[in-house]
Amino acid sequence: MLDITLLLLFLPTFFIVSITPGMCMTLAMTLGMTIGVRRTLWMMWGELLGVCFVAIAAVIGVATLMLEWPVLFQVFKYLGGSYLVYIGINMWRSKGKMAINHEQTMNKMVSNKQLFNQGFITAIANPKGWAFMVSLLPPFISANHPFVPQLIALIVIIVITEFSSLMVYATGGKTIGKLLVKSDNVKLLNKLSGTIMVLVGIWLFFS
Repeated sequence: MLDITLLLLFLPTFFIVSITPGMCMTLAMTLGMTIGVRRTLWMMWGELLGVCFVAIAAVIGVATLMLEWPVLFQVFKYLGGSYLVYIGINMWRSKGKMAINHEQTMNKMVSNKQLFNQGFITAIANPKGWAFMVSLLPPFISANHPFVPQLIALIVIIVITEFSSLMVYATGGKTIGKLLVKSDNVKLLNKLSGTIMVLVGIWLFFS
């Protein structure tokens, strides 16, 4: 059995986190522009494996808290909800300057193995990725349902959402870059995403 309500809330919440420009999305867009989407897929496979590793490590840590120290787990859950609100407020107040570097280049002769390794290392070496997973996942884990099915469901959602976001950036290339660097568009994206993040965070905090 799974808590469908939590999963339905996790889907848009993680989508916002995933689609927001960051290290991995910037890398996907840069590679898409320089070596093409087909070869960029090698980087994506590595990145997805890295994201799964981070997510599983975070969930197992959360499960340990839930079983051994239920009170601490509740505290962690409240902190996670508060963190979502904090992130949402920051996104709402953003001036629209997202760190997308259009001057990055990639040698077209780089091997598929190098692309895979770069994606994997980028995912597991990203401190923000760890921070998001550790703070984001606890509110979406229910102590009243089996752990393994919840883990599988969360990983499936994470992989599908992350892959979709990577493909959007890789295929969009210069078009997405031009749209995102326009201040008004980024501000609107920040406000919409920030509002959803705050509402979800508040719901989780008081649930």
